[in-house]
Amino acid sequence: MNLSHKINLDVTSSQATFLSKACGVARYTWNWAVAECQKSYKETGKRPGLGELKKRWNQEKPEWVYESPKDANQQPFSQLQKAFSSAFSRLKRGKPAGFPRFHKKGGRDSFYLSNDKIEIRGRRVRIPLIGWVRMREALRFEGKLLSATVSNAAGKWFISFSVEGDFRRGVAPAQVIGVDLGCKDAAVLSTGEKLSGPKPLRKKLKRLQRLSKVVSRRRIGSKRRELAKQAVAKLHWRIANIRRDFQHKLTSKLCRENQAVCLEDLNVAGMTKNRRLSKAVVDIGFAEIRRQVEYKSKLYGGLVMLADRFFPSSKTCSNCGCVKEVLRLSERVFRCDDCGFELDRDINAALNLRTLGLRETNARGQGTPARYLVEPRTNARFSMC
Repeated sequence: MNLSHKINLDVTSSQATFLSKACGVARYTWNWAVAECQKSYKETGKRPGLGELKKRWNQEKPEWVYESPKDANQQPFSQLQKAFSSAFSRLKRGKPAGFPRFHKKGGRDSFYLSNDKIEIRGRRVRIPLIGWVRMREALRFEGKLLSATVSNAAGKWFISFSVEGDFRRGVAPAQVIGVDLGCKDAAVLSTGEKLSGPKPLRKKLKRLQRLSKVVSRRRIGSKRRELAKQAVAKLHWRIANIRRDFQHKLTSKLCRENQAVCLEDLNVAGMTKNRRLSKAVVDIGFAEIRRQVEYKSKLYGGLVMLADRFFPSSKTCSNCGCVKEVLRLSERVFRCDDCGFELDRDINAALNLRTLGLRETNARGQGTPARYLVEPRTNARFSMC
């Protein structure tokens, strides 16, 4: 299993300049390769192969490229190959896919380093052509070091290590839990517990608008405009950190305390197109919560079960299994027309997800290696196991 650990670097001014140049080399190489592919498509209708691109690059690359590590101007070709493969696979599935785009300065500045180019000693890392750089903390994982990526975000430098090893953290208790994700409460558990998200974007939106207005009023290319853009970037970084902290605490709690976690297969892309819900959905991060539950469940030997997105978790009575035909979003309390059962609609949905998870777990056995257990589209009744 592969895990990554992202660490903040404590760099000097000269080291920061060197890292910026290396990011510029990676960006220049990528843009050169994309331009060559576009040119080849216009002339011949085909894109050049990876080996041919590298051969051209070795003949045409400028001299200042040698001032940065070799991987900075070699890895972009492999990344471009993956981008084309991903685009073609999307086209085969009938999904839209565009041509790889050019990278601009200040977007996602980063460069790659292979495992034979770096060395770690405690809270220091050795980077080619620059030497030892201090890290804010030591590498958290023990295992085979695969690669590293140096990146810049909000004026801070980071290095992300990819490590291969056995990172299992014991076995979670043999319990099944249903989790209903929502906008009002980030997560409602089948135990009745409601976890409200911090909603950092909503709380800091006015400040973000004020800082963005300052940027728009500064003259393009001026020093004051750059300082204003840095202030906006730092606020965005702060918002992302608050959201990420909540997501990690929530997913770690779910996977550590339960053998199986049952979630809904939400159409997040479609939800973000709703102008009334998109901001709340993005502020919680449904897709990121699901991604973290998927890989953390492997650490504790657990399962992740996804109910079909058409599964009527909110419309189904958790007491008798009767399915209501209509349940408005404004109805926050579920009332069963058949047995008269009343319960908070979110807790009712979480209980139905838990019922589904219990049934699938008992049917397949708790030791099943299945990654996903997706419930087919059905209106059948369910009962608590």
